[in-house]
Amino acid sequence: MSTTENPTEHGPEGSEKQNGFENPGLPYHRPRRADVDPKADKKAERQVAALFGVSIVGTIVAIGSYMALDMTDEIDSIRFVNMAIGLGIFLAMIGIGLGAIHWAKTLMRDHEMVEERHAMRSSDEAREGAIQNLKDGAEDSGIGGVKRRPVLIGSMLTALLAAPLALLWPQIGNMGADWNTSNFGHTMWRKGMRLTRDPDGTPIKASDVTIGSAFHVIPDGLNELEHHKIEEKAKAVVLLLRLDPRDLKIQEGREDWSFDGIVAYSKICTHVGCPVALYEQQTHHLLCPCHQSTFDVADGAKVVFGPAKRPLPQLPIAVDDEGYIVAQSDFHEPIGPSYWTRLSDTSDGLHADDTEGSSH
Repeated sequence: MSTTENPTEHGPEGSEKQNGFENPGLPYHRPRRADVDPKADKKAERQVAALFGVSIVGTIVAIGSYMALDMTDEIDSIRFVNMAIGLGIFLAMIGIGLGAIHWAKTLMRDHEMVEERHAMRSSDEAREGAIQNLKDGAEDSGIGGVKRRPVLIGSMLTALLAAPLALLWPQIGNMGADWNTSNFGHTMWRKGMRLTRDPDGTPIKASDVTIGSAFHVIPDGLNELEHHKIEEKAKAVVLLLRLDPRDLKIQEGREDWSFDGIVAYSKICTHVGCPVALYEQQTHHLLCPCHQSTFDVADGAKVVFGPAKRPLPQLPIAVDDEGYIVAQSDFHEPIGPSYWTRLSDTSDGLHADDTEGSSH
């Protein structure tokens, strides 16, 4: 590639015409302050180094927030820690971006260049010119040549090497915490545990559930947990609905899992775990908003559309002496997305099902 810097004239008289138009040339190059004033040049260099320094500080903030701040199950704590880590990642990325832009705008050559069209193979002179342009660029940037800028190079390399840690450290730090997938087969639900409204924890009576209504449900006592409250809620959330008993197709082996048309199903989609909470009363369909998996509540929450591969797990329920809805047991199968070693239900507990294939 052959390039030449702009001429000082707009278009010399008698210049070559193309398609009937005279080549106007390039405008006069106006030097920047950093080009003519050594003090401005050094000031710009310090500004670029400071921006790279901001990136380094952001990386330290992100990693420090992840390691030093204690994240509890409270929403405010989770929000604060995530905000601190996010702020650090933002500074790490924006510092590098602004530093690179400011470096190019104030310190690197800003002459307009012209690339002349030529044959596919450049001439030897053009190749030598391209190599010289690369050398000139290295000289302009301060990476090489006589006018080296070690402060910029050092700060830039440090920022580039450190910035990915702001993203990778929290991710790597959370890996390997618990690879026991059997935990998905068990939730907080126990025999006699009342179903309560989410989020206030008010117990639900059977008389409160009218035909066509839907209740978002959590186990009684969930709000009193001191540890792992979010994790337990993510597994145990349930959608409670009441249908006309004549519309309900009772599944074999689940004859006593419902009460007068009231049924309870896991709220976690069996595709990738999104919350299934869009209920259409006329069709008795539950829709997952993420990938549109649709489940028929009247027919055992079987999949009628979408990528989900199995029905929503059903929570066996009953009514106690005071009229409150209670669980008969935990779910008889794992909740959430399907996976290779997913367990299936039996009458006396959970066991491995080798016939269950992997489904995403």
